[in-house]
Amino acid sequence: MAQFLTPDPKIESAVRAKGEQLFALMDQQPPPALFSKKGAYARLMDWSMKDPAFKTQLFRFVDVLPSLNSSGEIVRHLQEYLGDKAVELNPALKAGLAASSFAPALVAGPVKAQIVDMAGQFVAGETGEDLLKQIKKNIKLGIATTIDLLGEAVVSEEEADVFLKRNLEILDSVSKFYAKEPEPCFSDLGPDGKAFPRLNLSVKISALTPDVHPADPENSIKALKHRLRPILRRAIEVGALINFDMESYKLKDLTLALFKSIFEEPEFAQKPAIGIAMQAYLRDCEQDLRDLVAWARKNNRPLNIRLVKGAYWDAETVNAQAREWPIPVWQKKPESDANYEKLTVYLLENADIITPNFASHNVRSVSHAIVQAERLGVHPKHYEFQALYGMADELKAALLQMGHRVREYSAIGELLPGMAYLVRRLLENTSNEGFLRIKNMGEASKEQLLGNPVNALAAATEPLARKPRPTGAFINAANTDYTLAANREKQRAALKNFEATQLGKKWPVIINGKKVTDRPFLPSVNPARPSQVVGYWAKGTVQDAEDAVAASVAFFPKWRATPVDDRAKMLERAADIMESRRMEINSLLILEAAKPWVEADADTSEAIDFLRFYAVEMRRMAKPVVTQKVPGEHCVQVWTPRGVGVSVAPWNFPLAILTGLTVAPLVAGNCMIIKPARQTSIIGAFLMDILTQAGVPAGALHYLPCSGADAGAHLVAHPKIDFIAFTGSREVGLGIYEEAGKTKPGQLNLKKVVCEMGGKNAMIIDNDADIDEAIPACLYSAFGFAGQKCSALSRLIVLEGVYDKFVERFLSACPTIPVGDPSQPGTIVNPVIDDAAQKSILGYIEAGKKESKLAWQATLSPELLASGGYFVPPTVFTGCKPDHKIVREEIFGPVVAILKAKDLDEAFAMANDNDYALTGGFFSRSPRAIARAREEFLVGNLYINRGNTGAIVERHPFGGFKMSGGGTKAGGREYLENFLFPRLIAENVLRRGFTPPEENE
Repeated sequence: MAQFLTPDPKIESAVRAKGEQLFALMDQQPPPALFSKKGAYARLMDWSMKDPAFKTQLFRFVDVLPSLNSSGEIVRHLQEYLGDKAVELNPALKAGLAASSFAPALVAGPVKAQIVDMAGQFVAGETGEDLLKQIKKNIKLGIATTIDLLGEAVVSEEEADVFLKRNLEILDSVSKFYAKEPEPCFSDLGPDGKAFPRLNLSVKISALTPDVHPADPENSIKALKHRLRPILRRAIEVGALINFDMESYKLKDLTLALFKSIFEEPEFAQKPAIGIAMQAYLRDCEQDLRDLVAWARKNNRPLNIRLVKGAYWDAETVNAQAREWPIPVWQKKPESDANYEKLTVYLLENADIITPNFASHNVRSVSHAIVQAERLGVHPKHYEFQALYGMADELKAALLQMGHRVREYSAIGELLPGMAYLVRRLLENTSNEGFLRIKNMGEASKEQLLGNPVNALAAATEPLARKPRPTGAFINAANTDYTLAANREKQRAALKNFEATQLGKKWPVIINGKKVTDRPFLPSVNPARPSQVVGYWAKGTVQDAEDAVAASVAFFPKWRATPVDDRAKMLERAADIMESRRMEINSLLILEAAKPWVEADADTSEAIDFLRFYAVEMRRMAKPVVTQKVPGEHCVQVWTPRGVGVSVAPWNFPLAILTGLTVAPLVAGNCMIIKPARQTSIIGAFLMDILTQAGVPAGALHYLPCSGADAGAHLVAHPKIDFIAFTGSREVGLGIYEEAGKTKPGQLNLKKVVCEMGGKNAMIIDNDADIDEAIPACLYSAFGFAGQKCSALSRLIVLEGVYDKFVERFLSACPTIPVGDPSQPGTIVNPVIDDAAQKSILGYIEAGKKESKLAWQATLSPELLASGGYFVPPTVFTGCKPDHKIVREEIFGPVVAILKAKDLDEAFAMANDNDYALTGGFFSRSPRAIARAREEFLVGNLYINRGNTGAIVERHPFGGFKMSGGGTKAGGREYLENFLFPRLIAENVLRRGFTPPEENE
């Protein structure tokens, strides 16, 4: 299958002729308002296209405007974002800005009006009456209309109810209007004079229900169908066409699956008329389109297909790069155009079952579609062209003059809340490669504009190309994309196989390569189903600890002398083994640690990252560093390993943290004893097995699952242990610190303790925060993995200006978080690790009921209660005060305390008034407030406008201070230094009056 169409001289000649005809007709129309030579729009567009920094700040100001409730706030944000350039919004503001501190309303009013007026360029109206007026105008022009109700993702069932009601009301009101206007307009009529459905309504699945989880399509589709059926039934009654809009790539497969599934139901198998949008900028669009046409033929179901280029190119590219996933969109603009043309031909070739809707403002794309339709003998009224309201009006008029059907995509809704839609339209109009901009700003000739995109491929750039990385550079492991069906099937199969073949195995102590099997074996159970034994671990003894230390001390000189590159290669082999066994390891994490799929997979990725990152870092540190260049003396600093250490890991990141605590000192040349958490000792055994398979010698690594009270305590106190790498509770960590400070007879080194403990992490919600983004981030930060992360959100501090609105929406969104067995792909809140944790958390909830207000608590299903799993209902308290127990103490479960702050001063004071300083979050769209957070919000990891969990190796070196730890940063460039001694070597190189030539160091 050829990637794109091969240019055909005859076709090209016809396309140019058709394009020139269109241009000639377009030139007879008034210039478009957005690109006219005068007026505010032209001024803003001009500035935005000349100054990318101004464009970014302007669009950010437009985005935040709806959340600003006072004139003072509007002026403050205007000055913070645009500074002196704010006058570009309106030159008359110059004097007002200077005096804004005295009369902010003089500035705020005109600015708000300016932005609302700008939104009106792209939004057909705020009410149903506005929409009907626009439909009337369109009818007179011969233009058909498709309706888009403004509204992004909903976060609660209540919001979904409102959106459903709006859809039904629009179907009712517009159908009644059409009943009074029985005469179809030109663009409503097909080739046989029969009218197409005049009422077209576009729907976005993200706005239908909050229960959209792409990794769990089965339950998502069930929830979506529940919301869609009333719309489809009403559409049948009024004779409307329902069109599925396509959104971000992560929702693409879910949207297609929903479309096929619901229209295979007997009730909707023939009616209503249906359509779906397809995005030509996606690399897999062609295959999806072929599958869709095959489905239509199989089910004898005619459908409209709206072919668009796509509106989320930047976001799709950046998100894929950040995740190290394949980029789903074409990276050169001409590639999307060329793909559009190829898919245009395919749609026209299937015009017997498909009604093509060509949605493009690009005259080349439009001309190509017309020429290909003529070549294939497709009647011009069998397909239609679509264009956005407020854009390409001259193209719409020209197409009508040439006898083609035109439909206008009309967005309807409140202007200020619809700013996300406005920003997308502004981005289109100011894009360096946008057709309307290039045409109307005279940046290319008509001949160039009509050129075949295939011919432009070679010279085209990739604006967001991945930056080349040096050979040997660290690259993060890519998490599994569970939105892809193939990946979900692999995980299901691996989980099923693990349960069938690996449950109940016995995992012995391993000392100096020897398996110690004559110890008591204790069961490790599945927290979701405690009756299921995952495996048995041998309980090591004090003598085992002694033997492990003795073997390590004996082997240390040889391991220290092992070349760094050899040690690093062992870690890299272990990473490769982990990657090859990813689904199997994920299955164990799901079963033994009760980790949901996404969390288990991220745990595995982080372990792989630690292996690869510390290998790269040790190679870097192995090179001597010249401390100062001095004639006659050669001075370098080098590093040497400390000796023998023990890694004491928690159960909440049983693979990732245990791997990091073990392999960082190991690759540095230290001998290590692994002490996994009691609850997740089987995962520790897996790690030991993988490192052994990767070539780590017996004397360098030992596996000692044991009780912390006897063998574990013996290791910490042992005089031959040179350091302890610990992550866990504050109580145990402080005990280790205290014990390590005691010097014992025979002890050669002061013990180093790398100690990472807990957190009581706060998220601050500023008055101007993007609530649509903040709520999902807070929900996942608080309740993901049942809040069992040291980084989890447990204190939610909301400024009083937005408190009521935010808390109401947050509480209404809480029930959308799925609680269940982690073996199910859609689960977000799993059981806690064991019965002791369950009892402790439930105790805190009871304390919270006495000192605060129980604002919301999940109801656990009868199935979960009957399972015997250690489930705790996610719980939210309001009316909390800084001195309350649930505000001050680490709970380590799905419990959130909400506090109200009168201003940022109080919010930062509340956040910092705690024993811990691990992570913090801040949602704000004020540059000045963000700058304050950077300076005043004192935590080890501060996350701005995103969730406060999910640290990634190298990108987010992780660790805190105060009672959260000693300031070390796991996954950071300095981390290995904790397990090494620095040495300085100074050599006199002045010999007999001469010095050797300097080498390039």
